[in-house]
Amino acid sequence: MRWMWIDTIVAYEPDRRLVAIKNVSLAEEHLHQHFAEGPDGPAQPVMPGSLMMEGMAQTAGILVGSVRRFAEKVILAKIQKAQIDADVTPGQCIRYDASIERIDGMGASTVGTIERLDHRSGQWERIGSTEIMFSHVDQNMSGLAFPDHNFVFSDSFRNILRSSGLGHLMA
Repeated sequence: MRWMWIDTIVAYEPDRRLVAIKNVSLAEEHLHQHFAEGPDGPAQPVMPGSLMMEGMAQTAGILVGSVRRFAEKVILAKIQKAQIDADVTPGQCIRYDASIERIDGMGASTVGTIERLDHRSGQWERIGSTEIMFSHVDQNMSGLAFPDHNFVFSDSFRNILRSSGLGHLMA
């Protein structure tokens, strides 16, 4: 995975729950075009909802992968529900809270909430919810060849796990 949409993991309950944080900053290129200054007014940068969903999927995917110590290739299979009700702007934080509803040899289903923190108020506010399904690709794509290495578990994920004190989860 080339782009990471989480910065750190702040809570981990093995086989059950993972919470990650994303700090939104004007240093991020995508914010300069979303939404850029135009004839209707000044720039109003907001974190795109699709990237918030990717951050939630990364959070939940790490949780699902951690159950079997990342021995399986976990990929996003389906987003059953994606609801985001408010914008996140530079200077705010996003908190992704993912929980496993069901997991078996074929895959997993997760639920999650998305919250934002405005540092001025110091309060977290729930702004979205998700239901995401993941597949253990090696179990579901019989007859197809995949690389032996875990192609979805990159150095970026390893660095996040190490810096969050969860390096011991890596196989």
